[in-house]
Amino acid sequence: MLDSRPPRSTKLSTKLATDPLFASCPDRRGTGSEKWDRWAGQEILPMWVADMDFQTDPVILEAIHGAVKHGVFGYTHEPPGFAPALAEHLLKRHGWQIDPASVVGMPGVVNGLAITARLLTEPGDEILTFTPIYPPFLTLPALAGRRCKQVALARRQDRWEIDWDALAAAVSPTTKLLWLCHPHNPTGMVFSPNDLLGLAEFAERHGLRIVSDEIWADLVLDETAGHLPLAAIDHPAARRAITLVAPSKTWNLAGLGCAAGIVPEAHLRRQWRGAGGGLVPMVNPLGYAAAEAAWRHGDPWRQRLLGLLREHAARVEAAVSQIPGLAWLPPRATYLAWIDCRGTGVADPFAACLAAGLGPSDGLDFGAAGFIRLNFACPTSRLETGLSRLKTAFSALSTD
Repeated sequence: MLDSRPPRSTKLSTKLATDPLFASCPDRRGTGSEKWDRWAGQEILPMWVADMDFQTDPVILEAIHGAVKHGVFGYTHEPPGFAPALAEHLLKRHGWQIDPASVVGMPGVVNGLAITARLLTEPGDEILTFTPIYPPFLTLPALAGRRCKQVALARRQDRWEIDWDALAAAVSPTTKLLWLCHPHNPTGMVFSPNDLLGLAEFAERHGLRIVSDEIWADLVLDETAGHLPLAAIDHPAARRAITLVAPSKTWNLAGLGCAAGIVPEAHLRRQWRGAGGGLVPMVNPLGYAAAEAAWRHGDPWRQRLLGLLREHAARVEAAVSQIPGLAWLPPRATYLAWIDCRGTGVADPFAACLAAGLGPSDGLDFGAAGFIRLNFACPTSRLETGLSRLKTAFSALSTD
């Protein structure tokens, strides 16, 4: 059984990271970057949206160059190597054996969530999710004419946990889906085998379908743990679960728009694209080429990235511990720091950060006022600048 404890703190290196893959990065200003354009022209360091500032793995660039050399960019469905590459990756990395025939390509995990709302529920039905949570989990149900029912995760002294009593109180006869983010964005929580079994039993008891967003599965920082896909556990509700994955977070490919759903029932796969109501496009061929290369050949690069992210998490921990009023639990996965600023007495932590030249995500967007989310997937020197500005944000303001 996997350990459900939070990661132990690692000793902080006093040297900046020297891995040439991650020591620097291209200038993204003026390139149409959502991350860098948000505060264009202002002296604000963007550390908000969950993409990295690093170039992707050279083996992926080589695959993209090969697709460009082919020179034809017509309408594209899943190429023959796409599903087998994902199946091999899931078996090798997570011990989960899937049928490649169960794989459906899609432009992104958010598209997949939107489709499940329309495919598996009726207008007015409820979709359960845990908060705090990645904002589309909160906004997509209403866009589909459904209702979002939020259940707050419980923060214990040293970890985040499911509040089972609150979950039981939230379910109703109109609840049809449970949207799970595993590993969890923004807290970095990795649900334990007992958690997953408990959720499967809960779903079975109440007739719910689980949709598990596992986009962060390949970025587990805690070396004492690992990622167990929900659908890999031996339970009827788990075998019915739909799993959404993508290489985008791990290999910095979000702009190429390629993800996959593992959809167990053939009739749902046949209805999948139609459930998008004509609003979900086909995946572009460069995205497919990049995804296949990432899953087949990208692990050495991923391992080097994890080494850097573990060091960066330790740097964030050291900085946060020195700022009175801030609190966090080190993430077991992701490259996101979920920081509780309520103890500072600052009414608007996001505004305080902006005033200090730091651009995090506002916790309010995740259903948690008083928090910020900080993306630490950047060169170490840039992270140090951001952490210095974080200190300024909460040392320069009155806490009246």
